[in-house]
Amino acid sequence: MTLPQGRRSSTFTRLLRHGFTDPSAAERLLDAPELSAVRSDPLLLDALGATADPDLALLGLVRLVEAQEDEAGRRELLDTLVTAKPLRDRLLGVMGASEALADHLARHPRDWRALATYESADLHPGVADFERGLADATDPVSLRVAYRRCLLAIAARDVCGTTDVAEAAAELADLATATLRAALAMACAAAPGDAAQCRLAVIAMGKCGGHELNYVSDVDVIFVAEPSGGVEGVDEGKALRAATRLASHMMRICSETNVEGTIWPVDANLRPEGRNGPLVRTLSSHLAYYQRWAKTWEFQALLKARPVAGDLALGEEYVATLAPLVWHAAERENFVPDVQKMRRRVVENIPAGEVERELKLGPGGLRDVEFAVQMLQLVHGRSDPSIRSGSTLAALDALGAGGYVGRVDAAQLDDAYRFLRSLEHRIQLYKLRRTHLVPEDDADLRRIGRSLGMRTEPITELHRAWKRHTSVVRRLHEKLFYRPLLDAVAQLAPGEARLSTEAARERLVALGYADPSGALRHLEALASGVSRKAAIQRTLLPVLLGWFADSADPDAGLLNFRQVSDALGKTPWYLRLLRDEGAAAENLARVLSAGRLAPDLLLRAPEAVALLGDQRGLVPRGRAHLEQEILAAVRRADGAEQAVTAARGVRRRELFRTAAGDIIGSYGTEDSPAEADPGALVDRVGDAVSDLTAATIAGTLRAVVRDGWGDTLPTRFAVIGMGRFGGHELGYGSDADVLFVHEPRAGADEQEAAKAAAKVVAEMRRLLQLPSADPPLLIDADLRPEGRSGPLVRTLGSYEAYYRRWSLGWESQALLRAEPVAGDEELGRAFIDLVAPLRYPAQGLGEDAVREIRRLKARMESERMPRGADPTLHTKLGRGGLSDVEWTVQLLQLRHGWNEPGLRTTRTREALAAACAAGLIPAEDAATLDEAWVLATRVRNAVMLVRGRAGDTFPSGGRELAAVGRYLGYDAGHVGDMLDDYRRITRRARAVVEERFYGA
Repeated sequence: MTLPQGRRSSTFTRLLRHGFTDPSAAERLLDAPELSAVRSDPLLLDALGATADPDLALLGLVRLVEAQEDEAGRRELLDTLVTAKPLRDRLLGVMGASEALADHLARHPRDWRALATYESADLHPGVADFERGLADATDPVSLRVAYRRCLLAIAARDVCGTTDVAEAAAELADLATATLRAALAMACAAAPGDAAQCRLAVIAMGKCGGHELNYVSDVDVIFVAEPSGGVEGVDEGKALRAATRLASHMMRICSETNVEGTIWPVDANLRPEGRNGPLVRTLSSHLAYYQRWAKTWEFQALLKARPVAGDLALGEEYVATLAPLVWHAAERENFVPDVQKMRRRVVENIPAGEVERELKLGPGGLRDVEFAVQMLQLVHGRSDPSIRSGSTLAALDALGAGGYVGRVDAAQLDDAYRFLRSLEHRIQLYKLRRTHLVPEDDADLRRIGRSLGMRTEPITELHRAWKRHTSVVRRLHEKLFYRPLLDAVAQLAPGEARLSTEAARERLVALGYADPSGALRHLEALASGVSRKAAIQRTLLPVLLGWFADSADPDAGLLNFRQVSDALGKTPWYLRLLRDEGAAAENLARVLSAGRLAPDLLLRAPEAVALLGDQRGLVPRGRAHLEQEILAAVRRADGAEQAVTAARGVRRRELFRTAAGDIIGSYGTEDSPAEADPGALVDRVGDAVSDLTAATIAGTLRAVVRDGWGDTLPTRFAVIGMGRFGGHELGYGSDADVLFVHEPRAGADEQEAAKAAAKVVAEMRRLLQLPSADPPLLIDADLRPEGRSGPLVRTLGSYEAYYRRWSLGWESQALLRAEPVAGDEELGRAFIDLVAPLRYPAQGLGEDAVREIRRLKARMESERMPRGADPTLHTKLGRGGLSDVEWTVQLLQLRHGWNEPGLRTTRTREALAAACAAGLIPAEDAATLDEAWVLATRVRNAVMLVRGRAGDTFPSGGRELAAVGRYLGYDAGHVGDMLDDYRRITRRARAVVEERFYGA
């Protein structure tokens, strides 16, 4: 029949609009006599246009109509097609998505009626329904046909959206269960003698066991058998041989190819010893194997074990017997690393040309979701039965509800997994072939995209969605699968993940908690209740308790954790950070149990705990960044007090950052061992605290000037760092030694300028010491000319006159560390130029000056040592301590700095290295002095970290002394070794000082 030209053009346009890619071929098919009764029905084109591939659906429809046995059959099909929309959508939908099922309908033209069986969208068929659908099958060929007929109904419901991907996968698993039962029944019917001799149970594994089967997949099984109790004279050997014959026959029925193809391969390679082991074992044999020989991955596989066919009571006994082994597999040595290594091996074995298209095994693919979920189940499922599910999506939902995975992460993984499984289903459904590769052909991609609801630009939209979901999976897989907390929880001893009250008390005592009753109260407050917060805390606490116990004061660590959690527990990111982000939980445990300073700083601003989530967050920030932030806060503030409060808040946070980094660098964590170079830690702390102090002073100066004088002070003003401040060697408890210098601006009254400078100094000191939640910053100007008796601030000319006429030797020595830290940079440089001849005198010091310095040092040793202090353990004034090393180095600078540029530095270690390089001190002696100086500095820092207040001697309390030892790298019980080592190192340093400083 030939259509008029106008009508042909109109039909061609309509076909294009309805999604046909070959309108000419479609026109010819629509003109076929078999479709004469429906081709004019507009609903037909609409229904075809709604399918994944209208061309494929139309071709399948024509073939199905042609295949009908008689005219009555064709009329019934076409009438139903016109009048029954649900069936029309299902029939055309499945033929537009699956060429293989269209072929089946063409071979078995009456099977389209199976699509009318489940008309209700609320009806979800189960195993019993599928068993009825397979009931008429009497041989492998008819079983295959019946299986495809049931599969047709599942696919139709799937592509039409009646079921979601999880429901479709569950129905496929139920159909596989019914098929295995039918095949086993055929095998038993063929060998009734074998069936009588044994009880055989078929255990589904993998996706079938997890109720998440694909359209085309191997069905993984394990067989377990026992002798039949009703037959005399059947020993175990006979029963196993009979069961093996039945199992083998059942596998052949499902796996062998016949005129209808195959159903699917039945794969028993997950059994003990794999393909080299016996196909069937008794329950006791299975148990013995898993107790003695099984590898980690075999327990992971058993997560999805489910009895599906044969003797279900025996199957249930098998699962119940092996379950305890599964849920204690995480306690095996190297369990988590083994699973992680296996996942990496899978990715490495993907052919290079396929890795980007591999939907299942590739990075960001289905296996990444499944491995992450299974790892979390095995680690946490020991103590929480609610997450013991064989279904990936059900387990993921339970993990999210239990707090083991963040709600947002769980939702994103659920969404991505559903998309990837839907994509996998659509790929396999087309030819009913087992594949996990995303096709490259545009026609295939277009059909898949349209089947997933992407109609505007199906190929582009499909690629975009696929890459987006893959990226999400890859990111979250790395986050969940490789997070350190997982391995830490896995390493808990049996029963420790959830403890009874009495067991918890005993464990607390064993771990070294001095007040187990108080610790129990903290635990109860943290973990009781049914809230999500309490659930996450219950996961964290068993691990944290062990980390706290690794410190000198576990009780303080737990108390501090409770206080931080009380302050931040309702903040969504806090517990999520500890559970998910890198080593945050272990870092927090180390910081909270190391002493008082870091927890005190944290409790005043608990949000700083976020710094612990990333190792880069513990790297001190440079002075430029600090000054920029503080000056910006000063600009935003309404007045000087508010501005300095903001600056001190920044200082508090940055002190915590530095202290936390120092503690973790000294203690180390499981992922980050203790830093090997103590000198690097000391330099880092000294630089960080000195830069922070300089930035805080700069911000305070800006705030005071702005508040009193606007943009311009009537005098130029500079702050000069002295002592450890100028030397970039400040500790946590150090005062800031400074000099103040000013220079009246051109045309300004000198007296007014002097008053303004004095007022600036007084206001800066006041604001930095105001009582507040932030630690004060004490400004010490006692190194100024005339000491405490002299004016706080002088002009450059006044300094010049004083130093020319009255300067003493000790002042020249003190000026070795002078360095501008804030204020007018040009004025600061002018001051340094002014004092250069004093600190690096031409031709060096004369002998009289050297004798005077030695005399002054000896006097200081005898007069300034605190009464009752042990001179062998005093870090500043004691034998071989800071003063000994620094005076020795400074004498070298005063004598040789004029002709050795390397000595012209404010830093002790840098000057010592330069002196060694210049041959002024032997390398061995320099190393001895450096070791002693670094050790004494670390002890002072440790005392401040542990006690929360500065000190120059080792603490007397046992716990505090042990905490100092832990910071210095000594294990529990080795405090005596620490003190002996300190005395030995400083004694050697004192011997060098006697020779190099005193000339003994």
